[in-house]
Amino acid sequence: MARRIAAGAAFGGGSIGLLGAAGMGVMLAEVQLAKRRVGTPDAPIPANGNGWYGLAFGEARSLRIGVIGDSLAAGQGVRRVGQTPGALLASGLAAVAERPVDLVNVALPGARSNDLDRQVTLMLSDPSRLPDVCVVMIGANDVTHRMQPTQSVRYLSAAVRRLRTAGAEVVVATCPDLGTVEPVYQPLRWLARRTSRQLAAAQTIVTVEQGGRTVSLGDLLGPEFEAHPSEMFGPDHYHPSVDGYATAAMAVLPTVCAALDLWPETDRLDVLRDENMLPVAKAASEAASRGGTEVTGARAPWALLKHRRRRHLPAQEPAPSEARQDS
Repeated sequence: MARRIAAGAAFGGGSIGLLGAAGMGVMLAEVQLAKRRVGTPDAPIPANGNGWYGLAFGEARSLRIGVIGDSLAAGQGVRRVGQTPGALLASGLAAVAERPVDLVNVALPGARSNDLDRQVTLMLSDPSRLPDVCVVMIGANDVTHRMQPTQSVRYLSAAVRRLRTAGAEVVVATCPDLGTVEPVYQPLRWLARRTSRQLAAAQTIVTVEQGGRTVSLGDLLGPEFEAHPSEMFGPDHYHPSVDGYATAAMAVLPTVCAALDLWPETDRLDVLRDENMLPVAKAASEAASRGGTEVTGARAPWALLKHRRRRHLPAQEPAPSEARQDS
């Protein structure tokens, strides 16, 4: 299915349905029930955190990281700037590189993939602040708003292509597993999980084709969110908590660093950690079912499937002497 979605995006295919009319009726009923139980996802939206991190390393040889996407990229649900994924990634990147990092975050809560073109335009609007690496977090709203997956990945493919053409490395955190949302029951839970994973796999295929890398969030967050929902979800039972965002950022940071040749691990495959070289579609499917998995293009049509070792992220918001925030 992921191959069909990606092919449909590349060649202008139409919709790819997952359910018949009867199944759709059941799903819509479950959606309404889930909406009543979840309520309105009106968690607080923190400041974007744009500005400098790690200024103690001096301003020479600085790096610039961009963040685009939806509420997950924006960090909706936490109250402190330093708890957002962008700030965590910028702080972590500064610590690994021992260089200052300039964060530019243009993510918009509620955004779907059709907003990526606008966000990329904003990201590239200032030639003096072009990103060295850009992190994309998108897909959850595409699933909940029933955007056609072929359209979804077509928008993502175009965004990755524009960023790569501008010289930025691109890391896409693929669609999270919406089957972990606590108040959602069967059969909607099964459908949400299946749809999320199919979209995540298709996102991986088109991203690798455009020269980017992906990190799977679905299965990484899934078991942990299911086992500890009160800790991993925020007050609205929809957006992640502080710990949830830290878990996601910790999974993405190694790939961001590897894309910039900063991560100490080599690209040699470790069979003891189930790393492998597989056809892109097979690697995408494997990654969608196992969170924290990186997929990087190799010789076409092959891709590297890696599970990089994670490091702890800075847990506190940078002090004024360490980070200068733009308004």
